[in-house]
Amino acid sequence: MAISQSVSKAQNTAMQEQKLQELLQYLSARSPFYRELFAKHRVDINKVQTLQDLTRLPTTQKDDLQQRNNDFLCVPASQIIEYTSTSGTLGSPVTIPLTEKDLLRLAENEYNSFTCADGSASDIYQLMLTLDRQFMAGIAYYSGIRKMGAGIIRLGPGVPSLQWETIQRLKPTAIVAVPSFILKLIGFAKANGIDMNSTSVKKAICIGENIRNTDFSLNMLGKKITEEWHIQLYSTYASTEMQTAFTECSAGQGGHHQPQLVIVELLDEEDQPVPPNTPGEVTITTLGVEAMPLLRYKTGDICTYTDEPCSCGRTSLRLSPLIGRKKQMIKFKGTTLYPPALFDLLNEREEILDFVVEIYANEIGLDQVQLYLVPADTSEECDHRIRAYLQARLRVSPHIKYVAAEEMVKLQFPEAGRKAVKFIDKRPV
Repeated sequence: MAISQSVSKAQNTAMQEQKLQELLQYLSARSPFYRELFAKHRVDINKVQTLQDLTRLPTTQKDDLQQRNNDFLCVPASQIIEYTSTSGTLGSPVTIPLTEKDLLRLAENEYNSFTCADGSASDIYQLMLTLDRQFMAGIAYYSGIRKMGAGIIRLGPGVPSLQWETIQRLKPTAIVAVPSFILKLIGFAKANGIDMNSTSVKKAICIGENIRNTDFSLNMLGKKITEEWHIQLYSTYASTEMQTAFTECSAGQGGHHQPQLVIVELLDEEDQPVPPNTPGEVTITTLGVEAMPLLRYKTGDICTYTDEPCSCGRTSLRLSPLIGRKKQMIKFKGTTLYPPALFDLLNEREEILDFVVEIYANEIGLDQVQLYLVPADTSEECDHRIRAYLQARLRVSPHIKYVAAEEMVKLQFPEAGRKAVKFIDKRPV
């Protein structure tokens, strides 16, 4: 059911505390990982009664999921209906399996998200995103829109010409897309005489990239879109692990929390909650997840939150746009990349003799990846193999510049440094 706008904070807290106690009993009985964690830290789950008691519990990190993925599973394999995986952990992707109940919960999550973003059964959504490759978001959007009773056009990512042909033919009222791709749509429309503002599209659900600054004003990317295309933008933040989204309403003042689906904390470096409007690491406890629930899972994402009621009437907290990332995390075209895992990929290929990874922000503030590579040879075939491999493993295509070994030495050893530099971060601090 949709998030009630009349539920008080006290009612939400009481509901969450009841669900938290049920989750702790469930994990203690069914999760090998959490059963061991509770024993290691001598946790008495019966003493965790309130949300304030969460700090009695240890946190969980992505490393735990990577190293012990199967130990988080709480149901037999026979109950798994869908296997999804994270896109960011390149060398060791994390599998998040879902039961039938989890799939229904995922549909409820996106039903709530799309209705929060002013969606209704009268809408038609054109999905400009990956709907395969174990991508949870694709199936989530599809299921939520279907639950809402709206129309769905599963077109997939890329190909601006096909996107515009479909818009003109099937007349969707909304699109779901990565914001930087919306800019490509705008560029194609301008180059080909398409009047964007006379089409049927009135709104866009923006995924994978920020469209706002931390004060909720549109950032450069959001401004470039709305200056040309007069559509309403709605930002959304989610991750595969949390199986829940934080989506804006038309007020555009942060992503709305769904308290019946997830407990959210923002933690400092000592794993203690931060007050409103203070940066902290988004840490989630899933509610109602059957196959692989998570307890105090640290996402690595840094946000702020506000707990003041929204002008739309909702009383749950709202998350700010993503401020930063832990451990040099890179967000590239909607995909999360980590330098060590990227190094592992580059080291795997015999066609790549040496490399440097450079990260910088483009003119609209988005992360860009530049790979400087020393290839095994300069043939077209070698180039094709490298690019095909990176596309397959990363799901996106970084910029590649081939350099000679002598130039690579200069890149890796700036100003007579002793240790080779493999990662250069040129993003503003």
